[in-house]
Amino acid sequence: MQLLDGKATSLQIQEEIRAEVEAIRSRGEKIPHLAAVIVGNDGASETYVASKVKTCEKIGFESSLIRLASETTQSELLATISSLNQDKNVDGFIVQLPLPKHIDEQTIIESIAPEKDVDGFHPSNIGKMVLNLPTFLPATPYGILELLKRYSITTEGKNCVVLGRSHIVGSPMSILMARNTN
Repeated sequence: MQLLDGKATSLQIQEEIRAEVEAIRSRGEKIPHLAAVIVGNDGASETYVASKVKTCEKIGFESSLIRLASETTQSELLATISSLNQDKNVDGFIVQLPLPKHIDEQTIIESIAPEKDVDGFHPSNIGKMVLNLPTFLPATPYGILELLKRYSITTEGKNCVVLGRSHIVGSPMSILMARNTN
């Protein structure tokens, strides 16, 4: 048995990114800018987004947090997304899920420009993931792959069981594990 230390690996990756951002800064290039949109006051979402903002600060990214009331209409959220899609200062963004029940998550996901969809949920990015083309990958499955890689755990020729079929973790994980590239 081998224990995988996700926290230590995360800190190592953050340090690698911080050094890369510092090199970008020293060359006078544009610093990456991540935006997060949160609609409502879901406790777990608040914690997750706060962690993203804190990590951006730590590694040297610019970040923006856009808080919208739970009463925000779908049209208002779509207008915010359109603005972020067009904002050349924002390199990528997330719309934190879950959304209030009166907003259709799939409509929102599809409205995010694929090149700015850092969650990797847009159908275009999912298709690229399936075809093993360069794209943003969903964070949790990608994190699992990164742990396996950094601990030199090969999966080729091994059996793997993925529990759950969510579009956020289970389905992407099964697709990524089926690649046998580890």
